[in-house]
Amino acid sequence: MTATAPVLLLHALGETGDDWATVSAAIGPDRPVLAPDLRGHGAAPWEPPYTLDRMRDDVAALLDERRAGPVDVIGHSMGGVVAYLLAAERPDLVRRLVLEDVGAPYARTPSTPERPPGDLAFSWEMVLAVREQIDAPPPHWLDALGRITAPTLVIGGGQDSHVPQDWVRDLAERVPDATLRTLATGHLVHATDPDGFLALVRPFLGAGR
Repeated sequence: MTATAPVLLLHALGETGDDWATVSAAIGPDRPVLAPDLRGHGAAPWEPPYTLDRMRDDVAALLDERRAGPVDVIGHSMGGVVAYLLAAERPDLVRRLVLEDVGAPYARTPSTPERPPGDLAFSWEMVLAVREQIDAPPPHWLDALGRITAPTLVIGGGQDSHVPQDWVRDLAERVPDATLRTLATGHLVHATDPDGFLALVRPFLGAGR
């Protein structure tokens, strides 16, 4: 890996930055790594509004504060939406983009999740708010894909993922400079097959612009 830009890791709904421990450890010797908790998760503020646009703005503010951009961004699921919204809105902050099992933002049939028992490491209010947005995405999410200028690697989880893989393909086709790869892991690509995930990601991030 020849590039030296920091790597920003954005977790999925209900996770925290710790979810990236294996990936962070593999990349960390070569690159600075940031794996923040997103709003409503872990140590981040548990304060509305719980919109993915606000999470994007939180991440942009973090990078601006640390003067860390441009960075390479890896986003999984919900974190992938935050990542591509960031890449579209603030191209100055994103050098390269990796989207892990993220589908095009199409409306889906709503379902009501059941709150797990006990204490949670995330806000349940946030979960409900995010699910509502993912069920009925704002139109500008789809428009954002065509405005991404960063080279992009899209990694699908294959037929065992709950994310429709034709939606993942559609997302890759809408991003101007995107490459699609698939690992037959299901939705949790980086956790289920970290070696396979890193074998795709490391060369991509190490490439020049």
